[in-house]
Amino acid sequence: MSVATHEAKPAAVTPPARKSAPEHRPGLKRWLPYALVAPAVVMELIIHILPMVVGIWMSFVKLTKFFIANWSAAPSAGLNNYKVALDFDNAVGEGLLKSFGVTLVFSLVTLGLSWVLGMAAAVALQPTFRGRALIRTLFLVPYALPAYAGILTWNFMLQRDTGAVNHVLTQLHLTDGKPFWLIGGNALISLITVATWKLWTFAFLTLMAGLQSIPRDQYEAAAVDGAGNIRQWRNITLPALRPVNLVLVLVLFLWTFSDFNTPYVLFGTAQPPAGDLITFHIYNASFLTWNFGSGAAMSVLLLIFLMIVTGIYLLVTGRKSRRA
Repeated sequence: MSVATHEAKPAAVTPPARKSAPEHRPGLKRWLPYALVAPAVVMELIIHILPMVVGIWMSFVKLTKFFIANWSAAPSAGLNNYKVALDFDNAVGEGLLKSFGVTLVFSLVTLGLSWVLGMAAAVALQPTFRGRALIRTLFLVPYALPAYAGILTWNFMLQRDTGAVNHVLTQLHLTDGKPFWLIGGNALISLITVATWKLWTFAFLTLMAGLQSIPRDQYEAAAVDGAGNIRQWRNITLPALRPVNLVLVLVLFLWTFSDFNTPYVLFGTAQPPAGDLITFHIYNASFLTWNFGSGAAMSVLLLIFLMIVTGIYLLVTGRKSRRA
């Protein structure tokens, strides 16, 4: 008699049910990008937009020292502040026009020197050689140094009797006497020198980064075809760096034309006529004569000029880019 045996099958174990991930709320997903951007927008409004709006309002009122305690009581000036600033037959308009000319020369010369020095250094340090990293680091010192510290150092160096510049020039017999660098006609040369010393390293850093994107094969192929260094720079480097140069030139012009720190730290509150940059001229027109309405009008005119220059520059360069 046989007994049938049946093996007991183990009961199927059902895996624990996974907790379904909470569904994102459609409202949160929609508003999250705006919430992340909101702090930056608020800070931009507080730091830039709001002061700009206040400055534009000030340009239409007679805000003098008599109304500093109560701005809302300042009477309306209409367009009178702008008429005075643009009337080149009176002292205010004539001074603003001369300051504009000095600033234009300062900006163009500083921009040109900064670009040339930056391009030369970037091209010279492009090949690999021993000590290249050290030289690059030394070139970036002016860019890393705080602006006020660097300009104050130049102020000490440019002193007539105790400055290092006149001492070196005298020792090398490059000058008969000790010229003044912070007053008189040499003030513009001092301004250009200090501003170029600050800005050329930024041009160097920007152009050096742009050179990294150019394939080395192009230079090798050009060398095989017999192209020299100058021809390679003109036919390969410059066209490849055109997008970088378009932005760099505009940024350098805007920085130099609106530069306030350099003349303020270098000359103090009594800037010489040769170094009367327009930003410092507006500062003196506002805080020395206590006519904040007139100074605000000059600031708005400067803003309009820079916007027009930027628009024309972008329009012209954009057309050239499309043609190319």
